[in-house]
Amino acid sequence: MTYFGLLRRPSVIRALGGSLVGRLPTAMAALAMTLTLRAQGMDFRFAGLATGVLAVSGAIGGPLLGRMVDRWGQTYILIVSALLSCLGLVLIALVPWSEPLVLAGAVICGAATPPLEPCLRTLWPRLVGQENVQRAYALDAAAQELVFIGGPLIVAAAVAVAPPEAALILAAVLCAAGVLTMATSRASREWRGEPGARDWLGPLRSRALVLLFLGLAGAGTAVGGLNIIAVGYAERHAVPGGAGTLLALSALGALAGAIAHGRRPWPWTPTAQAVLFGAGLTVTYLLVASTAPVWIMMPICLSTGLFLSPLLVVAFTMVDAFAPAGTVTEAFAWIITLFTTGTATGSAIAGVVMETVGIGAAAASTALVALLGTVILALCHRLPESRRLATPATGTPDERRTPAENG
Repeated sequence: MTYFGLLRRPSVIRALGGSLVGRLPTAMAALAMTLTLRAQGMDFRFAGLATGVLAVSGAIGGPLLGRMVDRWGQTYILIVSALLSCLGLVLIALVPWSEPLVLAGAVICGAATPPLEPCLRTLWPRLVGQENVQRAYALDAAAQELVFIGGPLIVAAAVAVAPPEAALILAAVLCAAGVLTMATSRASREWRGEPGARDWLGPLRSRALVLLFLGLAGAGTAVGGLNIIAVGYAERHAVPGGAGTLLALSALGALAGAIAHGRRPWPWTPTAQAVLFGAGLTVTYLLVASTAPVWIMMPICLSTGLFLSPLLVVAFTMVDAFAPAGTVTEAFAWIITLFTTGTATGSAIAGVVMETVGIGAAAASTALVALLGTVILALCHRLPESRRLATPATGTPDERRTPAENG
């Protein structure tokens, strides 16, 4: 089925569109909050602390909200979490001069970020059929790049015509609108998690998933490092548009990679594809370490995204196959948590290495962590349950899980 065919399926546009609108604040909040705090005279140290609190609380809250969805369904959890997250954004907008209240708002906003990504991915089999899930994941990954391209642009437009606090209020409005659109859809209202044995480990009792999450954290390290490396490179070279151009090229490559991956079936198992795409991602980020001239660095940055989205697509497929019964939403949330943790770690590593050694060494250090992630993905590929996973479209999720994985 083509991408247009998927979009013509009942409820697909509503679920995907609502999810994307509701996810825009994740690409807006940190920038809007930083601009708001700077407008109040806050220093970069506190702005960095506040954005860090926002990211960490989101990484912690995501799996917890995912577990709640698995147990009680999507609609109420999405709506309640959206209300709380919007409250956090509004709190920051109303009292940006109060450091304690800003940090409280960041905690509330981050921890209660509606789990729209994992919820949408659990809906895809219902919306498009198991045979079309891989292409739906590719469509999802491609559309997600639009969030990270559009979010900062919306903030820029908002602050051009109003105080930066308005961007925070706008983020809250978009969050509420997107969540209401998706959560009130029939597919979301009727979705229920599979019955299964539950314990405190949840999806982490699957060895394959633990290795997958760690491998993705390694890939995320390289992605996070590029955010810092691009700025340092642009300060030393005449890049048209500065660091933003390099990062936009990487996002464009990710968009192209997702679309290309979903257009054809792949003859290898998802775990083998994960190793292949992880290796490709590592090579492209090692090329960044060359600090080549601008006319070469721009296509290199484009290439860094080409392998990222396909890696995420096959990761979604593996989660769908390996998550123990009753834990699939939480498992999808763990992908976000570990990848976010990896990007934060990569930014920190790149900053330290760049200050002490240089840009090339910073890029190489984060690429080597991505290489370690690829090695971990190879270990996942060698697990017995991974070898029994045939192709993404073979069988239903329950049929592809082993008894041990189902608890």
